[in-house]
Amino acid sequence: MSVYLPPLFSARDSGDVSQLVLRHPFATLITPTTGEPHITHLPLLVHARLAPHGTVVGHVARANPHWRHLTAHPSIAIFHGPHAYVSPSWYGEPAAMVPTWNYAIVHMHGIAELVDDAAGKQSIVEELTGHFEAQREPPWHLQLEGDRLGAMLAAIVGFRIAVTRIDAKFKMSQNRSAADRERVVTALGSESDPDAIATALWMSRREGRG
Repeated sequence: MSVYLPPLFSARDSGDVSQLVLRHPFATLITPTTGEPHITHLPLLVHARLAPHGTVVGHVARANPHWRHLTAHPSIAIFHGPHAYVSPSWYGEPAAMVPTWNYAIVHMHGIAELVDDAAGKQSIVEELTGHFEAQREPPWHLQLEGDRLGAMLAAIVGFRIAVTRIDAKFKMSQNRSAADRERVVTALGSESDPDAIATALWMSRREGRG
């Protein structure tokens, strides 16, 4: 299963990929099976140096049947970056153009290894919590102990996916002229939609203006 990836929109900068998965960790995990695919939306962390292409770390509810298929089939973790509608009215020749959508996504492929021992799952929970609480003052930390901690850990299944392939697509008006791209950045930056502003900032950074 692949994403349509014209060469012009292929992200070749590993730094761009790292920044996207770091800033947009709420991902979609898809595991194809012989029947319907299993799909779960969840926060994921990526360790860049634990495998040739990184390692994806997360956990799901034990009640979610998805985990039972993770070791039997390759999965895809999809990280969704900034995205926004692009109006033809922003181009130099709007009558000759059509609407489009700018966006950035990263697909990470691999087969999962389950983590179902209490110590391993607690480590994953604490890692996720520590990451998302790091900017809070004071940061919250896991305080459950004894039976309550055991019950919480028993209700989840952790996993680590050694990434074997990365498909990264950054469709950011690369097929338009420099003048049109500048107009798109300006127009998106003036929108009230946070996603549009984020897309403008991403485009500016990639072109060396931010």
